[in-house]
Amino acid sequence: MESNFVDYVKIMCRSGKGGRGSMHLRHVKYNPNGGPDGGDGGKGGSIILRGNHNYWTLLHLRYQRHIFAEHGGNGGRDKCHGTDGKDIYIDVPPGTVVYNAENGKFVCDVAYDGQEIMLLKGGRGGLGNFQFRTATNQAPRYAQPGEPMQEMTVIMELKLLADVGLVGFPNAGKSTLVSALSNAKPKIANYPFTTMEPSLGIVGYRDNKSFVMADIPGIIEGAAEGKGLGLRFLRHIERNSLLLFMVPGDTDDIKHEYEILLNELRQFNPEMLSKHRVLAITKCDLLDEELIEMLRETLPDDLPVVFISAVTGFGLEELKDVLWEELNAESNKLATITAEDTLVHRDKDMATFAAELEDEGELDDIEYVDAEDVDEDFEDEDIEDLEDFEYVESES
Repeated sequence: MESNFVDYVKIMCRSGKGGRGSMHLRHVKYNPNGGPDGGDGGKGGSIILRGNHNYWTLLHLRYQRHIFAEHGGNGGRDKCHGTDGKDIYIDVPPGTVVYNAENGKFVCDVAYDGQEIMLLKGGRGGLGNFQFRTATNQAPRYAQPGEPMQEMTVIMELKLLADVGLVGFPNAGKSTLVSALSNAKPKIANYPFTTMEPSLGIVGYRDNKSFVMADIPGIIEGAAEGKGLGLRFLRHIERNSLLLFMVPGDTDDIKHEYEILLNELRQFNPEMLSKHRVLAITKCDLLDEELIEMLRETLPDDLPVVFISAVTGFGLEELKDVLWEELNAESNKLATITAEDTLVHRDKDMATFAAELEDEGELDDIEYVDAEDVDEDFEDEDIEDLEDFEYVESES
């Protein structure tokens, strides 16, 4: 069964071309030399990205492989202006990042609800010959063509917006914790990679306050190089305001596992190390108080450490207190983490870009044939001396 969680799509986008200006000379009864009256061409439609918090995945774009805006209409006689092409708005969930599929370059980032970004601008319409009349050239026999359309094949990636992101090896108890703290019902089982897609849970706090927690599929050593599922979902941690590292209490070397996880984040994106971090030692129902005190002495001292058990509820209230305190620290506001001037997006590494597209099932190029792209025969009426007709390019 195909998942409804879609966080990666490849789409061919094209703006509309501008309509051509009309080269028309007015010839009516009792006014055979009416002069130029060719109208301007219409503007081509643009492709605009718009943040919409009603969407939480890119599922609605999964099978919409081509998004084309309308072309501008041609100008007509009697100074008639061509119709403007309709703009196309692409609604995406906040946290969507767009890359050029041809070279992997970062294009734009839709960070918040209602944000609008011009992805491809429609072509301007050409001026009709009425606009070129002068005292010395009272019957210009030329007009402008419309500006051409713009095309781009884009990769859209969704990076979840959440307050707390869970980072840990498979079977570290991440899904169990989310189910214990919120009403989310992620799949829980005793085998690795039970969680195949990220899930969000709203964690209730005191005085009707709450924060959002993201359950990310397990990370293994080498995830930054593409091992396991980590490479695909590490991007969802980039937008989290706070990272909650989770290591089981029965692990041989808790500090070593924490350092492995930290190193994977460092290799994927060094900017992620600037986020606030909390370490949770899970499955503490298997430990006694004496062993817990012994473990404290071996743990990192540069971040808060909480011992918890999602099954028995041990330490969960303390964990929520610590998370809330870290989230509301002045240096760790979610608004500053997601601000455009502080969030850094790297271009795609072309050495691994093809493998990434293949993993996502987007390796095949998107091709299309559009009959509207074929130039139609010139249809302006009542034009004499067509051998003198010519187009001129805009000087602007």
